[in-house]
Amino acid sequence: MADIHVMDDALRLGTRGSQLALWQANAVAARLLETSGRPCRIIVIRTSGDRLQEAPLSEVGGKRLFVKEIEDALLRDEIDLAVHSSKDMPAVLPEGLTIGAVLPREDPLDAIVLPQEIRVESDTTYDRTIDRHSMSFNDVIAVLGKSPRIGTSSVRRIAQLTRLFPMARFAPIRGNLDTRLRKLDDIDHGEHDAIVLAAAGLRRLGMASRISARVPSSVCVPAPGQGIVAVEIREKDQRVSAAVHLIDDRESRAALDAERAVVQALGGGCQTPVGALASSLSPDELELVAVVVSLDGSRAIASTGHGKPADAAAIGASVGAQLLADGAGGILAEADRSRGAVEGIQP
Repeated sequence: MADIHVMDDALRLGTRGSQLALWQANAVAARLLETSGRPCRIIVIRTSGDRLQEAPLSEVGGKRLFVKEIEDALLRDEIDLAVHSSKDMPAVLPEGLTIGAVLPREDPLDAIVLPQEIRVESDTTYDRTIDRHSMSFNDVIAVLGKSPRIGTSSVRRIAQLTRLFPMARFAPIRGNLDTRLRKLDDIDHGEHDAIVLAAAGLRRLGMASRISARVPSSVCVPAPGQGIVAVEIREKDQRVSAAVHLIDDRESRAALDAERAVVQALGGGCQTPVGALASSLSPDELELVAVVVSLDGSRAIASTGHGKPADAAAIGASVGAQLLADGAGGILAEADRSRGAVEGIQP
């Protein structure tokens, strides 16, 4: 009878089935069991984004496709909570849903990943192999040269990295993490000299050694919410809210509130070249940096805000308003018009 009681008491946790998504789901489940004593039953939900692995996201609806079916299941009371990478979530949640908790943030920066075998070109021949583990960011830039082939499916990364590599050739790369790394390491048929990924995913899956260099936020401001795992629940479900509240990380929550508020102020679009990163300067001071960059990298508008963590959403709204006042609306409108002509890009 004890086993039956445990199953009856288990919270139904909805998640995607990718390796990283399951890591996130299990991390949330472990924390809930530790803090509230409530076990979770993980329910894998296949989303439209998972089914359309080969189609460019710009053609099939963007990253919202990675959360829609899970949110629908939450609204239908088929699950009790949903676990997402917060950067996949829409700026405005469906009516009746809210973010009940977030886990402590992992490394928010982007990472450049080079192939397993790297060689430096001297004159017209490759003459020596270099150690990926002893490279600085400047080393990686030097190895890639002036016109590297960079694999990324992010308009935000392309817009910002174009400023660093004006002659780079960017190409979309989809699939789970293992698939992307395998494509990169294929020497005979490889189409990329490097790929750019979120450092958080690599670290969480024990692949930190594949990070050739972290991209400084001064070069490429991360996506809003990057590195933060969010738990989505029904607003009126007090039973679940009480349980997940125990695992809510205040510092990460403040950062996420500020960054999401920027996106909301800018119109809530997902497929836009917007970066936002909030950092705690002290327990009483939050700093928020946000940027909007034209798709070709020729124009960038940045804004910074400071304030108390309790005012995170207001800080984000203020920074977003300043970006619009400085002309970000024109850049975003232009990006929106160009979206249909650019294949394979995602936020």
